[in-house]
Amino acid sequence: MSAAALFSLIFLSALLVSTLLRLWLGLRQIRHVNGHREQVPTRFSERIGLDQHRKAADYTSTKTRLGLLETLVGAALVLIFTQGGLLQDCADLARHLFPGSPYARDLSLFALYGLIGLAVDLPFSLYRTFVIEARFGFNKTTPRLFVSDLTKQLLLAVLLGGPLLLAVLWLMARMGSAWWFWVWLFWLGFNLLMLALYPTLIAPLFNRFTPLADEGLKTRIEALLQRCGFRSSGLFVMDGSKRSAHGNAYFTGFGAAKRIVFFDTLLEHLAPQEVEAVLAHELGHFKHRHLWQRLGMMAVTGLGLLWLLGQLIDQTWFFAGLGVNQPGTAIALLLFSMVLPVFTFPLSPLFSALSRRHEYQADAYAVAHASGADLAAALAKLYRDNASTLTPDPIHSMFYDSHPPASLRIARLESV
Repeated sequence: MSAAALFSLIFLSALLVSTLLRLWLGLRQIRHVNGHREQVPTRFSERIGLDQHRKAADYTSTKTRLGLLETLVGAALVLIFTQGGLLQDCADLARHLFPGSPYARDLSLFALYGLIGLAVDLPFSLYRTFVIEARFGFNKTTPRLFVSDLTKQLLLAVLLGGPLLLAVLWLMARMGSAWWFWVWLFWLGFNLLMLALYPTLIAPLFNRFTPLADEGLKTRIEALLQRCGFRSSGLFVMDGSKRSAHGNAYFTGFGAAKRIVFFDTLLEHLAPQEVEAVLAHELGHFKHRHLWQRLGMMAVTGLGLLWLLGQLIDQTWFFAGLGVNQPGTAIALLLFSMVLPVFTFPLSPLFSALSRRHEYQADAYAVAHASGADLAAALAKLYRDNASTLTPDPIHSMFYDSHPPASLRIARLESV
């Protein structure tokens, strides 16, 4: 058996295992959530009614069923791009369109790949927004707003993604065998730049951000910030209600560009002391340097992956085993991006465990600087209002959930 045939067999086996694992986890989630649909967990029985608990179960099951279909379609698309030769066909078309311009050819290859992916993903996005979210009372997005958002996303992909991709391709062509290190440096700098610019340049393209107007709440929050030694460029309310009824709060940016952002839907449903507790939790992420830890992990992981691509890019068996007969830098990037999730999905519990550890640390910080009871009350309202299941399947949660299961998280808060 040739090296290409062996790699093709390994890839197909990994794709089969990964797909079956995802399907098994989704089916477990549906079965577990539906099995607990008729009884609210004791810890939440005074805060969440049976009808609300049933709604969360139905919402979770419906989204998971759609996810099962997306998993099957996604696996089929990867097969068509690789073993079916679609990616090679796209490369041939790009070469025919721009025979004398390598960079234009490579950009058009990425554009063709992206448009095919968009065409496949769009029906799922439409169904999720205008059927599932609407059925459960969450959707506020109009068709006009949906088209506007999609248009802006495509323009950003062209205006930001195009120059980024050109720079990467140039570095790969000019920096010799160590190109992967220079690409890593450039990619890391670009991510830091976007993190700084996102709050003021990109996010306002999609949402309106207004200074927090509630003076009483503002005074309470500023007192918390002073106790915690945190400085921010401002407290802002985002008009999340124009797209969804879901509520949230988050930090964005770093350095002088740090912002605290509340969804308007969050402020509508939480009492001032509960908002303070939620913010104390978010401050916990900052004080424990979780953002920098994640950036550090991303940097180390990115360096390792780019090095690996640097070893594979000159191997003909890598291309041939994935249905490509004409190797190149652009097509290598696309192949690597398709293959990587197939092999790394089983590692998901490691990253989820780290994220849940960070959430527990942020909760502990909130208890120390605000009120654990208020945070527990706020979380219960968020679970209720967002129709988040209180009874996820433990194994599914281990793979997918960045936050601890509701019962475990509330139990820890109430034990402090």
